[in-house]
Amino acid sequence: MNPHRAWTFTAWTLGALLVTAAQAADWPRWRGPLGDGHAPPSEKVPSKLPAELKTSWRVPAGPGLASPVVAAGKLFAFDHQDGQETLRALALADGKEIWRQAVDSPFTDSQGPTGPRCTPVVDAERVYVVSCKGELQCRSVADGRRVWRTRYTDDLGAVFTGEKGNTAGAARHGNDGSPLVDGDLLIVCAGGMKGAGIVAFDKRSGAVRWKSQDDQAGYAPPVVATLAGTRQYVCFTAEAVIGLAASDGKLLWRYPVKTAFGRHVTTPVVLGDIVAVASHTAGLMGLKIESEGGGQKVSQAWVSKDGAMNFSSPVRVGDTLYGLGPSKDLVAVDLPTGSKRWSQDGWFTTSADKAHAGFVVLGGNVLTLTDGGAVGLFAADATAFKELGRVQVCGANWCNPAYSDGRLYLRDAKNWQCVVIAE
Repeated sequence: MNPHRAWTFTAWTLGALLVTAAQAADWPRWRGPLGDGHAPPSEKVPSKLPAELKTSWRVPAGPGLASPVVAAGKLFAFDHQDGQETLRALALADGKEIWRQAVDSPFTDSQGPTGPRCTPVVDAERVYVVSCKGELQCRSVADGRRVWRTRYTDDLGAVFTGEKGNTAGAARHGNDGSPLVDGDLLIVCAGGMKGAGIVAFDKRSGAVRWKSQDDQAGYAPPVVATLAGTRQYVCFTAEAVIGLAASDGKLLWRYPVKTAFGRHVTTPVVLGDIVAVASHTAGLMGLKIESEGGGQKVSQAWVSKDGAMNFSSPVRVGDTLYGLGPSKDLVAVDLPTGSKRWSQDGWFTTSADKAHAGFVVLGGNVLTLTDGGAVGLFAADATAFKELGRVQVCGANWCNPAYSDGRLYLRDAKNWQCVVIAE
């Protein structure tokens, strides 16, 4: 069996226990069903890209940076409409609007569009959405009806000052980190300064199950993993990488990572007991989690300054990490050691290609969507870069695409659209 496919199958066999009531072809949250950028093994995947890709439909998009998610035959589009941050449900078949619901008044700063930046999360009949200002809402997938709500500032003691100097985390460019559904819980990085940095809600009622830490929120979503034998949530806040016990939110370990901007963005990636995170100034680093006495400890296993990643979250296939390096090059990094296996210049070639790419693992290959609007495919090969095609499909964007049933769903500054990748 292909080792990449063998690993993917194993990951999905174990990880499927964490996924609740999602259809096989759904892409219901940030970075897909398991939050790791991998399409399900049952998905249609291409072996290479043709010279042109067919666009099935386009629908005008309002301003914003929230990525699309797909579930229950709908695409959930979170953007700025009619003066409000608005959640819309679009039909997958043709992009026609099924419903729309206003969520919050918009937030504006100097570095992004006036519109939401946090990707929604779908769990069975519920969809969860967070506005830039920290309005968290649970709504019905069927009709958008609001089920429950809370506000990070009013209810959890979070501080939101908008853009102001070097203010950190969510106080600088809004709330961007997508929540995590895990069993009966909804885990959010709320940034509450009085013991509500990370909060676990009952996903159905909105009741608070537990609160933990005083960390301001970064932009990375929490991930769930078992490290050194303990199931936990790994959160990359504006101040540190932390591990919290999944049972009660108790702090298991903390590794400080601070920058002038406090804007940690990359989603943590886990291999065994190693957690990999990347910061634009601290570099790409591997953190080793170990048992110690009755608790756990963390240490830096390695750090790579030339592997520093800024906004783009990398993906893992086997023991290799694939991502966007600091020189706008594709990089493959050995996760156990942090050593660079290869790098490839020239992948990001347009004037709009600046600092971001979305990565999706399709079987033994990796698909990218650059911020210049090009879709590319390369082999998930740790030994060498092997290009499998590159096609221009849209305009400038900072979008992580959704992949479902051989279709790529994405947004740019003008449109939400559906692109056929594999029949």
